[in-house]
Amino acid sequence: MSYANQSQTLNITGQQYQGLLERVLFSTLIGMPCCVFLFINGTMLFTLRSKPVFRETSRYILLYNLLFADTVQLALSQLLYIFASCRIMLTYPVCGVLVMFTKLSNDISPLTLVLMSLERYVAVCYPLRHATIITIRNTGVAIIVVWAISLLNVFTRVLLLLNYPFEDLESLQTTDVCSSTTMLLEPITNNYDKAYTYFLFVSATVAIISSYTGVMVAARSASTDKASAHKARNTLLLHLVQLGLSLLSTMHNSIIQSLSTVLQRLVIVRIKNVFYVFIYILPRCLSSLIYGLRDQTIRPVLLYHLCCRMSLSCSTKG
Repeated sequence: MSYANQSQTLNITGQQYQGLLERVLFSTLIGMPCCVFLFINGTMLFTLRSKPVFRETSRYILLYNLLFADTVQLALSQLLYIFASCRIMLTYPVCGVLVMFTKLSNDISPLTLVLMSLERYVAVCYPLRHATIITIRNTGVAIIVVWAISLLNVFTRVLLLLNYPFEDLESLQTTDVCSSTTMLLEPITNNYDKAYTYFLFVSATVAIISSYTGVMVAARSASTDKASAHKARNTLLLHLVQLGLSLLSTMHNSIIQSLSTVLQRLVIVRIKNVFYVFIYILPRCLSSLIYGLRDQTIRPVLLYHLCCRMSLSCSTKG
């Protein structure tokens, strides 16, 4: 019996060591690209404030708003990932604040994508009226509306959380790692979260597809700039991809919960790591890659700053 117990203890210890080693490996492999993209996003944000042409053009102002939300989302997601990897349990108030800021930045991204799609639609379909419709003032008002809607959603979530009887808990310490699922303490909060998410992304999808359809129709017109319409069409398709990946990030908790009933915990952890890379990190980096590489105005300035203000020739070395 003692030999069997010793073997079982060694087996458990080996599994724990393997799990720790795997967590360290995944944390390193995920943390490094995340830090790289945080640097790229930060450089992109600095680039968009470095020249008057970026500060005084509506689509660059919208891009700055999108990049800011994506960068905050990426940083907060990485912070929560580190807490989860290190098995750090937060209190409900601290976890709630982090989750609410994450929700705020996550809501701003799809709404800003809608504004950017509408701006491209007006630029292609109404080129002569673009300067009068898409003004700096109107862009600022639109961004304020986006933030107001997102803040209203966060405020509603806070009110729903305040109805939970926290005073009945033995401790405010969470029993699981901090995540958006941890703060779904009551069914009404979960139902509201699903309803708002579905409404937001259905509305955003309809708006972007409608813009894409309008651009396609305008592209067939003889008076439309074919090159501009083609570029706008590709941009709208990329916005749809970004929106789809963002939608997956909101649905990933439901997917994990469904898989957890049929798969082992270690397999679930590996799947969560893969999901984290492809539906949390990747969508937050697409904006910098899309506009940083495709936009002829941004690209030389971005490369200049990425090369630490050295000669642009460093971008071609290696």
